[in-house]
Amino acid sequence: MPSRDDQILRTWEANVRPWTQAVRAGDIASRVAVTNGAVLGAVRALAPRRLLDLGCGEGWICHTLAAEGVHCVGTDAIAGLIEAARAGHPVTGTPAHYEVVPYADVAVGALAARHAGAFDVIVCNFALFGAESVEALVTALPPLLAPEGHFVMQTLHPAAASTDAPYTDGWREGSWAGFSSDFRDPAPWYFRTIGSWVALLHRCGFQLTALREPVHPHTGAPASLLLVAEPRP
Repeated sequence: MPSRDDQILRTWEANVRPWTQAVRAGDIASRVAVTNGAVLGAVRALAPRRLLDLGCGEGWICHTLAAEGVHCVGTDAIAGLIEAARAGHPVTGTPAHYEVVPYADVAVGALAARHAGAFDVIVCNFALFGAESVEALVTALPPLLAPEGHFVMQTLHPAAASTDAPYTDGWREGSWAGFSSDFRDPAPWYFRTIGSWVALLHRCGFQLTALREPVHPHTGAPASLLLVAEPRP
């Protein structure tokens, strides 16, 4: 049986085209209404000159911020998404570098030799799906940050994701509910409570500087959990 991490990678490999189309067409309502602005606002408030987007997908964060003069590096495990990111980079924006780098490689130092202390902000937007693999990844991030650098992560809000399941950490079945029929083979993902996310950051060498719960303007429900952290001294 393939591991859950392998299942996650296979799902994203199979859904490069519909995902890229959905993001670029603005088909994901919660992103358009709430979460895109939330993560961009958190990053812009830190005024980065150099940014690393981990799990950059089709590249929309790098595309947006490069157009504002930020030097961006985008990495993802999925080659098709990196190809889409490169192809969609704005011609008039600050040049960016896009590279296929799985989280497992980041965890063992694949970026450290070239980018130690290089980034003012590392951002990870709705791209942390695993269990041990996520903790190994986040543990590897502090050495990549410049002095006074920050890690910004946004994920599905645990209250919205728990539904009828117990509010405890654990693997959940995936779903493409609300997406087009072009999406297939949803992957499992690892659910964490708010407290577990905060504790994970602490174990990985970070201290929390902000915790936000962006609210959907129409439903009044939290649309995401957004955490900002800096390495502990």
